[in-house]
Amino acid sequence: MHREYHNWYSHRLQRHMELLIFGHSGKAVLFFPPRMGRFYDYENWGIIHALYDRINNGELQVFCVDSIDTESFYNAGVHPATRIHRHLQYEQYILHEVLPLIYAKNSSGYLEVAGCSMGAYHAINLAFKYPWLFKKAVGMSGRYDLTHAFWHFKDIFDGYHSPDIYFNMPLEYVPNLRDEYFLNTMRHMEIIMAIGSQDTFLNHNQKLSEELWHKAVPNQLYIWEGEAHKPRYWRQMVRLYL
Repeated sequence: MHREYHNWYSHRLQRHMELLIFGHSGKAVLFFPPRMGRFYDYENWGIIHALYDRINNGELQVFCVDSIDTESFYNAGVHPATRIHRHLQYEQYILHEVLPLIYAKNSSGYLEVAGCSMGAYHAINLAFKYPWLFKKAVGMSGRYDLTHAFWHFKDIFDGYHSPDIYFNMPLEYVPNLRDEYFLNTMRHMEIIMAIGSQDTFLNHNQKLSEELWHKAVPNQLYIWEGEAHKPRYWRQMVRLYL
């Protein structure tokens, strides 16, 4: 299986960023890591190996990016406004540095975005904000409103709210979407969510799926037995949904 490592200094983030590419051709997959995860986690956990046949056969080319969650959402040492600002800088890095690399490496014209856990949030939020860029979005074990406190999961913004936060929480902005251009574009994108029946954020997935259907945006929601929030489940999910 073809494997490439990339590392460059991002002026948008003012730091070096790393990523891995698996495969030589096929549908391009932008793959976000889980909460505070690294670009090599999916390789280390056997999730890339679970896709070995499809990658090696030229069906998929997977781009595993790094996260900066510890500098944005999980940086308790800075004001919440700074946290969301750092996330938006990361979004610009993805849009203006990672996507051009994908386009240079992959000529299929097919781009999907996916992620597990917090990576599912990144994938779904990016796809819903820029639906014209993606043919498919896959969120596995995702949380789609980071301001919602539940059980031992806190409100990541400590009660602070702003337009920037609102427009990056799918469960907040999707119910209020009225723009037909956005909605029509989303209707042409394949949307898949998978979540465990005992996952803390099962309700997030059910509500987001319902809100999409209310907007006539087709989507698929798969509910797995148990919590299903571990790499051994994600190894199975990627084979079914990517």
